Amino acid sequence: MSSTATEERIELAPLPIGERTTNPDHDEMPEDAAYSTTAVPDGGYGWTIVACCSLIIFWNNGIINCWGVLQAALLSSTLKTVPTSTLSFVGSLGLAGGAAYGLFAIRLMRWVGARTTSLIGVLFMGISLIGSSFCISNVVGLFGTAGVLAGVGMAMVYTVSNALPVQYFSGRLGLANGLVKLGGGIGGCVLAVALDALNRRVGIAWTFRIQGILTIATGLPAAWMLKDRVPLKNVPFVDFSMFRSLPFIAVFVAGAIGTFALFVPPYFLPLFAQSIGLSSSTGAGLVAGFNACNAVGRFVAGPLCDKIGPVNTFLITMLLNAGSMLAIWPVSNTLGPLVIFAVINGVANGAFFTTLPTVVAGMFGPGRAIVAMTMTVTGLSVGYLMGAPIAGYLLQTAGGSQEGSGQQGVEVYRPAIFYAGGVATASAVFVLFARMRMARKMIKRV
Repeated sequence: MSSTATEERIELAPLPIGERTTNPDHDEMPEDAAYSTTAVPDGGYGWTIVACCSLIIFWNNGIINCWGVLQAALLSSTLKTVPTSTLSFVGSLGLAGGAAYGLFAIRLMRWVGARTTSLIGVLFMGISLIGSSFCISNVVGLFGTAGVLAGVGMAMVYTVSNALPVQYFSGRLGLANGLVKLGGGIGGCVLAVALDALNRRVGIAWTFRIQGILTIATGLPAAWMLKDRVPLKNVPFVDFSMFRSLPFIAVFVAGAIGTFALFVPPYFLPLFAQSIGLSSSTGAGLVAGFNACNAVGRFVAGPLCDKIGPVNTFLITMLLNAGSMLAIWPVSNTLGPLVIFAVINGVANGAFFTTLPTVVAGMFGPGRAIVAMTMTVTGLSVGYLMGAPIAGYLLQTAGGSQEGSGQQGVEVYRPAIFYAGGVATASAVFVLFARMRMARKMIKRV
């Protein structure tokens, strides 16, 4: 019996013929199972999706990238006796939750759609900040608000921001992802300065409250305009067949390892700056500059992925990340070298968040990309959770002051710096392995 109704579903779109790997070791991607759809429009209402996702990620990254500013304010006021590593763990718990709950966010998208998922996520983020304002002297309370609740909200909005551009873009996917992630970079840049100024003017409690109120007031209208182009009811929760691909395994591991290093600079730059004799406002300015360059990296990496290939861009990104932490930060005992480090590492750091989802989307196409990206982001959760706290423990072991006061010099920070640079180097090695498995010619677009 025939039916006049047609169902629009997502289709597995493999790499274009010219970009496929001719690999005798059978590293091909898993075969299509239940994904089929009409052509991706590569624009249209997708530009509205990009703008709204970018605004929501603005506030998402305002929480993630500016925790270092809030952490320094708490350590110098209401939580002077709390170890740096403990407070770093609060921010890392929220960050890790934003990744770890991604698979559940995909399940929620299947049930209620992208719009409702993002509306709930924005509300959770705003409420977590307002709740944190009442816990500024209570570390346990901060773990529940800035840690757990913020993580749930960020997981929802971050998952939506990764899933929707894939539905609306194909040839311009790198550009679309870059614009979405650009919003996050701008958010980190603007809010780093704004939160430091607010803290000095109204105190840390009202700084949390104002950030939460603004997140809800501007984030909810943007979330309301989001919508799925196609239903996700046929998208699986997890697809372990993807791990039959060695390049995907290498990229997965590279991302999981690389995240241990990503948030060490923004979390510790304010303390580092004060430790070498710079003012707290200079430290906040360095974080703002880092986040500004982070925004540049997020945007530039998008068109670069489209031009030279996402895997090539990913490799360059991790090499810059590792090189800047191993060669520049350890000798940055004055403002000049520290600014150079913040610029280079900020660009590389931002590029990571654009290139990783674009790499995965290029491997599996629009349908499986949604699941593959969420699985990959979930794999980042351990690095998000433990990356900065490990650096905090190393700082304490080396005798670093938790308040960042006093001119202690670079020496006490070097163990933490070399740890971050080392894991970034290991990540780059795995990206190189994936690159060589996909194409051995170094000038080839991959």
